[in-house]
Amino acid sequence: MTQRSSLHRNFRALAASILYFYCCAAMHAQSQPAPPGKSQIRTITAFVDLQQAEYDKQLADAVKTLKLARMTFATHGYTVQRLCIATQPFADYTREMNAAQTLAFFQKLDAIAEKEKVEISIGPAMYHARDNESDAELLSNVLLNTKFLTGSVVVADKDGLRGNAARAAVRVIKKLSEGTPNSEGTLRFAALAMVPPLIPSLPSAYVDGFGHQFSIALQSAKLVSKSTNLATDPGIAEQNLTEAFAAEAYDIDEIAGRVDGETGWAYIGVDLTPLPARDDSIAESLESMSGHQAGSPEAIAAAKTITAAIQQVSLKQAGFGTLALPILEDRRLAQRWSEGRIGIDTLLDYFAAGSTGLDAVPLPGDISNSQLELIIVNAASQAYRARKPLELRLVPVANKVAGDRTTFENERLVNVTLQPLNYPSKAAPANK
Repeated sequence: MTQRSSLHRNFRALAASILYFYCCAAMHAQSQPAPPGKSQIRTITAFVDLQQAEYDKQLADAVKTLKLARMTFATHGYTVQRLCIATQPFADYTREMNAAQTLAFFQKLDAIAEKEKVEISIGPAMYHARDNESDAELLSNVLLNTKFLTGSVVVADKDGLRGNAARAAVRVIKKLSEGTPNSEGTLRFAALAMVPPLIPSLPSAYVDGFGHQFSIALQSAKLVSKSTNLATDPGIAEQNLTEAFAAEAYDIDEIAGRVDGETGWAYIGVDLTPLPARDDSIAESLESMSGHQAGSPEAIAAAKTITAAIQQVSLKQAGFGTLALPILEDRRLAQRWSEGRIGIDTLLDYFAAGSTGLDAVPLPGDISNSQLELIIVNAASQAYRARKPLELRLVPVANKVAGDRTTFENERLVNVTLQPLNYPSKAAPANK
């Protein structure tokens, strides 16, 4: 008995030592930047079909899974920037509540998000063609009175453009511009055209089904830079990029599969969109690859190369799977915007070549509702004709006019000089 007890004690001590070593390694990896050759993970997003009667349990389960996923990726050398939760369309779980009850409910969600250090996309308003514009009004009130929630309005789907939704989206943008510090609340809202569910990018993310899935979005602008740095031929650059994206995707897929097996949450894929982050610039890669400034027609060929490389990766992908050009989140893009070398027309040309749309676009605060509506309608019409997903995050900066410098205090954002609104600078394509 004494020998057996001694063996048991030794076994427990060994197990405790192993557990201690694992936890220390996880915490150390989580606190360190990703080693050379690995992209950072911009978001891990859990998709939840939220039910009012058990929302707290559902969110607790999602948070538990997200934190386990973050720790698991950290032990393999990845830095995870943000944990996110996305729900079904906004109106699907607010229909039976009045305005006061809806606001109170989402403020509870906001408190959970703040406590758990997650962000929550509460799904698109006006998701169905029959939905009322009052849903968008309600969404704007929720976003004005919360900090960690994001939302959207669907302005075009497979059945066509929705003029009433475009007008409703304009009103949401204007309210967030005028009602949040430095108009930064506008970045928590998007107008969506042809955007499917299960995209791991806030504020576009939502689920339309049972939920209980998760996906990964990379911040891989540096991967593009490293892979194309010495490539002098577009074909070689594309091949290098495809191999680099594939290697990253295989690594992500293997690690995510472990989380899937351990938690029962289904892994649905990785978004390889090479998102930038301030000095981690995708625009610098466009300029290096093309030999011309971002915004020039020549740089569009580089954008096509990047998108083609992403689309050749055969593993599970979720999300836009193309180029992202968020003006306020990329120092070189912000510089070219301030110089007047990039405008709305330019970004729509890039969308046609392969980008996510008009993202984090700074505009003068005195832009009219009709001008905003024209931007949204033209962009959404282009997305509908091309059958391609498009996201619009438009940022009219209150109390600022063309020529003024923005004064954002958010560490994710780059300040710019606002440009005169010259749109459309060429004839808009006719609707077909």
